[in-house]
Amino acid sequence: MELFERLAYYAQQIVFMVYMRDTLGFDEVQAGTLNGVFGGLIYLLPILCGTLADSWGFRRAFNVAFSVLALGYFLIGSVGMSAFSGLYGESMSSRYWIMMAFLILTAFGGGFIKPSVLGTVAVTSKEEVKSLGFAVYYWIVNIGAMIGPVIAYFVRDHVGHAYVYLVSSASCLAMLIVNLCLYKEVRIASAGPRESLASRLKNLGIVLANFKFMLFLLIYSLYWIIFWQEFIIVPYYVTDFIDKDYPYEIVQSVSGAGAIILLQIPLSILTKRLSTPKSIVLGFWISSLIWVIIGLYPSIPTIIAGIVAFAIGEMIQAPRYYGYISKIAPPGQQGMYQGFAFLPIAIARFAGDPAGGWLYKTAKEQGTPEIIWYAMIATGVVAALLMWGYTLLFFRDDDAA
Repeated sequence: MELFERLAYYAQQIVFMVYMRDTLGFDEVQAGTLNGVFGGLIYLLPILCGTLADSWGFRRAFNVAFSVLALGYFLIGSVGMSAFSGLYGESMSSRYWIMMAFLILTAFGGGFIKPSVLGTVAVTSKEEVKSLGFAVYYWIVNIGAMIGPVIAYFVRDHVGHAYVYLVSSASCLAMLIVNLCLYKEVRIASAGPRESLASRLKNLGIVLANFKFMLFLLIYSLYWIIFWQEFIIVPYYVTDFIDKDYPYEIVQSVSGAGAIILLQIPLSILTKRLSTPKSIVLGFWISSLIWVIIGLYPSIPTIIAGIVAFAIGEMIQAPRYYGYISKIAPPGQQGMYQGFAFLPIAIARFAGDPAGGWLYKTAKEQGTPEIIWYAMIATGVVAALLMWGYTLLFFRDDDAA
């Protein structure tokens, strides 16, 4: 189910910015804001939706998730279809807020997926193979992230961007049927009392009050800002400056998710002796090369090389990220802290997506696209330097294991 949900998500994500601008008529800043709200909520809502999933049971949570996602993706695509042109009016302001409402609705459905999938893996995997279960989960996520954009290219090339959302909707609808027919509810035999929504909000306050942890997450949000620009700056730049018909979707998917699928295991073996701080800092520096490589000579080959560089850095640091969160958590709060592991991505989406849209629009209007590369390179360098400083100040000897 996670494969098809990620397929649906990344299929629409790769065309989102171009669809918003070229089909619906929003400018880059408006598109970035819509993208940021949608993406930010997708990664923020699991913190709260996980509580509802625990209460309802994973099967019911999946039913709600896939029903809302199927409806939401259909509504997002319908705004750009001629068959529904009279339904949403001619006012760009009205269409903007209608789209905002559709995106928020869809994000609510998406908020149930990660806690339900990870919860199912955690409950159904025996302790001795649980790490393998999560590895399979991560593998499947990237398979969906690779296949989705490839499908998106062929759909938008033949029938238009709006119809990519029909593919995403159909994928979620298919998973709803599979869930209804095949998924059997899982239970935790020794489960204690469920955490209430009020308790989850209280825990959010506890986490936000931990300066060391919040600083770590904020630095990581800079890391994810430079990643998500792959879905903002790259589609725009390829469309506007290289070739409006070029299959940028395939370039992004094969270079990013494809590299992870092929290289994750070899890189894990090669870097297993590196300490946690060295792995994280090395991952930051390698990932920051994405915009250095692209900026040297913006072209399809350098875009491919840059995305692969980011993927290599991500594969080096990601496993240590979750391990460090477990160590930094106060006694008895490890599970709660792991629940906030996606918070940096939410922050990056809320702040970075609108900023990326504004940066691209400004640079394009001024005829100085090189400003984009300077800004992205600076963000990557600052993130790597801050993380290096953080490891020097806050990592203890036992964290380096």
